[in-house]
Amino acid sequence: MNANRGSDGFIVPTSSANEGAAEASKELGEGRDSAERNTDQAALRRTQGRNKGKSRGLVGVREAARKDSTLKFTALLHHVNKDSLVESFYNLKKTAADGVDKVTWHEYEGELEVNLADLQDRIHRGAYRAKPSRRVWISKADGRQRPIGIAALEDKIVQKAVQRVLQSIYEEDFLGFSYGFRPGRSQHNALDALSVGITSKRVNWILDCDIEGFFDAIDHEWLVKFLEHRIGDRRILRLVSKWLRAGIIEESEWSETKVGSAQGSVISPLLANVYLHYVFDLWIEWWRRNRCHSDVIVVRYADDIVMGFESRSEAMACVEELRIRLAKFGLKLHEGKTRLIEFGRYAMEQRERRGEPRPETFDFLGFTHKCSKTRKQGWFTIHRHPVAKRVRIRLQAIKAKLRKRMHWAIGETARWLRLVVQGWLNYYAVPGTSHSIGRFVSEVTRLWLQVLRRRSQRGRRGWTWARMQRLASGSLLRNVLHGQVTHQKVNVFDTIGGYSWPDYVLPYSSRSYNRS
Repeated sequence: MNANRGSDGFIVPTSSANEGAAEASKELGEGRDSAERNTDQAALRRTQGRNKGKSRGLVGVREAARKDSTLKFTALLHHVNKDSLVESFYNLKKTAADGVDKVTWHEYEGELEVNLADLQDRIHRGAYRAKPSRRVWISKADGRQRPIGIAALEDKIVQKAVQRVLQSIYEEDFLGFSYGFRPGRSQHNALDALSVGITSKRVNWILDCDIEGFFDAIDHEWLVKFLEHRIGDRRILRLVSKWLRAGIIEESEWSETKVGSAQGSVISPLLANVYLHYVFDLWIEWWRRNRCHSDVIVVRYADDIVMGFESRSEAMACVEELRIRLAKFGLKLHEGKTRLIEFGRYAMEQRERRGEPRPETFDFLGFTHKCSKTRKQGWFTIHRHPVAKRVRIRLQAIKAKLRKRMHWAIGETARWLRLVVQGWLNYYAVPGTSHSIGRFVSEVTRLWLQVLRRRSQRGRRGWTWARMQRLASGSLLRNVLHGQVTHQKVNVFDTIGGYSWPDYVLPYSSRSYNRS
């Protein structure tokens, strides 16, 4: 009997079984236990994941990549669906140059639903074919020409969708000192990390490295091998191979691409980061742990690398081994841009004791870095100012465009010039550049004054410098220099409080510290 003075079910049956259950009817009627079976368990799933809930999408991919750094993803193409293609299309620049297909963004949008449905079908059937990139040349700051590959519109859409899938994996693998072309990271983060590393660690030597013709020297076979470490979906790998082998069209002539990734394509920056992740990032981390006995800092932005060393012998050993490492994968250092200089707090003190001038300067991401001291306390600091050559080229371009706009209305010219100056300040207005900002704005004002004076014979007498300054302060500089600088200085002590570093700063040191 149970607590409610009722009979237990297996002694006295409470009700008869269903007519169709013959075996169960006999067992219940006889008042005995039923035959052993997994009656309390739910039905087993027919296949793995068949009855799972809704997929978590790329969030689940990112979490899986974070949990297991050796996991190989074998099913990724289903993430390149209609929704991702639509999102990729609207994330493209509407006014970007068209490729060999001569299809613009607005033309493709006219029948977007039909076009994307057909594109998705071709991708999943394996019928998608990448088109060659159209090659154009742009001028570099040093006077040379840089080749740019402009992909067709549909190639841009698919590359953008695949890029989002691959980023969800590799953003969990990339190391902290890598900044180039990564979401949530910028040139200013790299500059701040470099400044924090040099001012807070024992840095006496700076190794400024540049890989010569990096994007044009990427080995396709090695790149695919690197991708295969994490990507097991052969369909994704075939898409990447199609883009790499699509070729280049220049002046109606097609040329095969056996090496390199077209600089300017949507997915090229990610592929470049993957390549350098295995060629440089993992290697330099192994090197500093096994070969280095003093402080080392590393900051990489794409193919521009700056490393700080405490020991000169370790710096020289690193650059020699780095040359061997890069040569194995078809890369080499640019001899004209790669140099080892004495730089840092202790380097500055040692040169003062030897009666030598201040350490040499080096350029990184458009800024010239030089050793200096604060005025009041005399503490060591790093002064950064825009590279003089870039400022000169920028002013020459502004001068040429002002001459073409000589007879425009003053208000219209002021609005255009304000956007130009604001764009320059958005990048170069960092702490310590107030003097450079003032010189740049004054030079722009002087160029504008020269153009206004040439408008008529009475312009020289009518347009004085005092009048021009009032015009510039009232129109050109309005809402431009508010706040003086646009980027906040990184407080070293707040950043490394208790020797705990943020993710975007990775100071390599043989001394123990806690990294949060």
